[in-house]
Amino acid sequence: MAEILRIGARGQGVADLQTMLAAKGHAVPRTHVYDDATRQAVTAVQRAARLVEDGIYGPKTAAALAGLDLSRLLKEADLTRAAGLLGVSVATIKAVNEVEANGPGFLPDGRPVILFERHVFYRQLEQHGIDAAPLALRLPGIVNRTRGGYAGGAAEYRRLATATEISAPAALESASWGAFQVMGYHWQYLGYPSVDDFVACMRRSEGDHLEAFTRFVLADPALHKALAARKWAAFARGYNGPAYADNLYDVKLARAYERHTQENKVTA
Repeated sequence: MAEILRIGARGQGVADLQTMLAAKGHAVPRTHVYDDATRQAVTAVQRAARLVEDGIYGPKTAAALAGLDLSRLLKEADLTRAAGLLGVSVATIKAVNEVEANGPGFLPDGRPVILFERHVFYRQLEQHGIDAAPLALRLPGIVNRTRGGYAGGAAEYRRLATATEISAPAALESASWGAFQVMGYHWQYLGYPSVDDFVACMRRSEGDHLEAFTRFVLADPALHKALAARKWAAFARGYNGPAYADNLYDVKLARAYERHTQENKVTA
């Protein structure tokens, strides 16, 4: 996976990127420093590929430089549409995308990123009329009253597969899906016909991941109001829970917003 590089980065990785950019016709000197000229060249690559224009080099920009299939990746147009639906600036959505969707929405094998939550599965089994207690004794890594047991990456699908053998609907509802990690059990709350329809959308594109996030915000008036007013602490608390401050989500959102606002002024 490509190294994440942005303004201020230094080293061989930056020099290699500058060499690639120069080979593609961008007038970028090999300085070993991710300067404004490098950012502008990266943004130009993103614009030509219709990707999100954030000036940050990562796996998606690397894919564009390599000429790979970009059809499922998030586009600038997706952010513009979400901003319109939410009544906020594109810079606001770019900040949320940068902080809350930190990385690709799909694994290298093409499946959407997931995180299976065993404590949610315990609850969802009960809601589907299945006694979870004996299953928790036999499969504590899959069914449990407490969170944890994470395997990460593609290994989360092995956990999901085991859960699916017990109850497919409850299993799908117990994983968070895609770039914005929206929980499957929200499917009805967000207006999807079924959890299967929700998952089908998550398998389709990162644009669909952003749509699920947009629906989530619109369905929660307090969260929507916090985002529209750029009350970052309130938004981070509503979206990430009370532990948001441990990861400085509000600070990161504020900084990302200011940076994207300034960059929009420069390129306008």
